[in-house]
Amino acid sequence: MSAVTAWAESTDPDDFRPADAWLAGGTVLFSYGSDSITRLLDITTAGWPPIALHDDELEIAATCTIAELYEYCGREETIAAHPALRIVRPACECFVASWKIWHTSTVGGNVATALPAGPMTSWLAGLGAVARIWERGGVVRDIPVADLVVGNGRTALTPGALIRSFHVAGVALRSRATLRRASLTSRGRSAALLVGRTAPAAGQAQAAGTIRLTLTASTPRPLPLELPASLTPDEAAAALDREVRESPGGWFEDLHGAPAWRRHMSLRFAREIFAELTGPAPADPLEIT
Repeated sequence: MSAVTAWAESTDPDDFRPADAWLAGGTVLFSYGSDSITRLLDITTAGWPPIALHDDELEIAATCTIAELYEYCGREETIAAHPALRIVRPACECFVASWKIWHTSTVGGNVATALPAGPMTSWLAGLGAVARIWERGGVVRDIPVADLVVGNGRTALTPGALIRSFHVAGVALRSRATLRRASLTSRGRSAALLVGRTAPAAGQAQAAGTIRLTLTASTPRPLPLELPASLTPDEAAAALDREVRESPGGWFEDLHGAPAWRRHMSLRFAREIFAELTGPAPADPLEIT
């Protein structure tokens, strides 16, 4: 990044000016490079706790590293209290990353990059997480992660806006959740990644009446779909297929997978997830079939 001539510590969107870039882990920023960025605003010195539990809500700082998240979600007490977090470690393992990147890359940076295959986007959208956004003039907005990423490399962030944190509600944390992923190679970028979880029926606080499927990697942006748990796996897959065909962009295509193959794997995963979440719970809370 040879055009960079200045660096400053800041988390204030009012400090942001044209040709600035927010700096967290910087793994994508420095990998891709830029000849138009002249100043970096470093948010890593803000001192935000990586992960905090507030009453019935989990807060994950944008600066939380993948390594910190992976360690937290591997604790037995964490999974016992919040079984849906069992999908987080498999999501982290979707990264094509070295040890150095693992300990530097941040949750917020992965979402802000807005790659269709971004695994932090996948699990956060799958559990219905909300991103807290700081904007100019002290404005604070909460945007569902599924709505924050709007396309390949595109977000709903306004110029200068900063992702402060992600928030996952207790009802989602206590749900049954599972994850499926396909890639052309064992350590390649995800070509299809589907998260499923049980969700309350309308007007009910606890009883699971629907299955929420969230498709990523095989579509340009996260595609959440809530379906009655009474559907058969084949009916659920057909509903997902219709949703993708009617959505802008349809099935995504790049060198990591052809649309027809992505569709085949996504619909197969939809069937598997529906069968799993409408069947008996696994004896091992960390087990994902």
